[in-house]
Amino acid sequence: MSWSIVELGDLAEFRNGINYNQNNFGTGIKVIGVVNFKNYIMPRYKELEEVNPEGVVKDEDILQNNDILFVRSNGNKDLIGRSLFIESPPEQITFSGFCIRTRFTSNQAFPRFFAYLFRSDLIRKTLSAYGGGTNIANLNQKILSRLQVPLPPVATQQRIADILSTYDRFIDNNNRRIALLEESIHQLYKEWFVRSRFPGYESMKVVDGIPEGWKVSSIGNLSEVITRGITPKYDSESKNIVLNQKCIRNYQINFEFARQHHSQVSEHKKIRFGDVLINSTGIGTLGRVAQVLANCEDLTVDTHITIVRPKVELEKHFFGVALENLQDYFDTLGEGATGQTELKRQLLSVVPILLPNENLRKYFDEKASVARLLVPKLLEQNQKLKEARDLLLPRLMNGSIAV
Repeated sequence: MSWSIVELGDLAEFRNGINYNQNNFGTGIKVIGVVNFKNYIMPRYKELEEVNPEGVVKDEDILQNNDILFVRSNGNKDLIGRSLFIESPPEQITFSGFCIRTRFTSNQAFPRFFAYLFRSDLIRKTLSAYGGGTNIANLNQKILSRLQVPLPPVATQQRIADILSTYDRFIDNNNRRIALLEESIHQLYKEWFVRSRFPGYESMKVVDGIPEGWKVSSIGNLSEVITRGITPKYDSESKNIVLNQKCIRNYQINFEFARQHHSQVSEHKKIRFGDVLINSTGIGTLGRVAQVLANCEDLTVDTHITIVRPKVELEKHFFGVALENLQDYFDTLGEGATGQTELKRQLLSVVPILLPNENLRKYFDEKASVARLLVPKLLEQNQKLKEARDLLLPRLMNGSIAV
């Protein structure tokens, strides 16, 4: 199948983002920076920081539906050329000076098709060639304007985008289900154990400010192990996996950022079902919590993460949700200079936990387990959908599959 090849500049116009500094941080307008690209197809708007737009943001800097952003400049060369598709932004959004906005001006272009095209190896290799190999330091408007892209008929572009979007809709639906499941369990925990509206609370006697039969314990008293991870020796050929702080977000473990290693791992640092992982160094990720909800083999964490293993007799889901509920508090416990902040094991160990009676803990565990054990299955399903989409992507983009 033969498609026309055109320069991207014949289809679109380009603009660099805004320049701002710490003095502009505040409230007013959300801004997309390099940190927000990750491996997303579209931005996660809730994760964006805000800046005061006064004197910085012009009308031309506001993103519109069907815009595409590229990473223009970054110390990490692997990020150069990554893209984000802007679809129905929920409010006014702008973008940083380390990004380039592409806005289509031709009716021969179906923007969502190009959003997928720009994620394909076909385009990434072309960008590398323009930049003199894989070591692109900067992407600029001139390079993008001269970028040669295939131009199928608009109807074909739309069909290809629709096929690939089907996978993303399934992934988005699963992500929404995961968020609802997590939220429902956290709300149940707060209702029962923070607001004290647990089953039978009306007739429960209160002693020293807490329900009779409950007690105040601590993370240390309820844990079998509290330890940091290993210093890994990375090895792309190994089957052993080590998690880092990027892997922990939104109470979930994301294996996309994990790495392979061949280090020796002592038995107590091998991750088990029910372990709670807590980010324990740096600023921005400190205190993030995720519980391991699947059986693991050959898995550990690096020294920036603390493993908290509940005692065998303790209800694992209760323990995990209790620590997740403390995530914001953990963030306040960091000690040390800027950039070297740490959550020390000694401080973590003495954090108090309200321990309800055993019957109530077991009842909560039963309710929580139904929802929480579904989450890893949905995440696994998402991973398979992503792999299937990414296998299909290049074959659709080079025309080897007719649509």
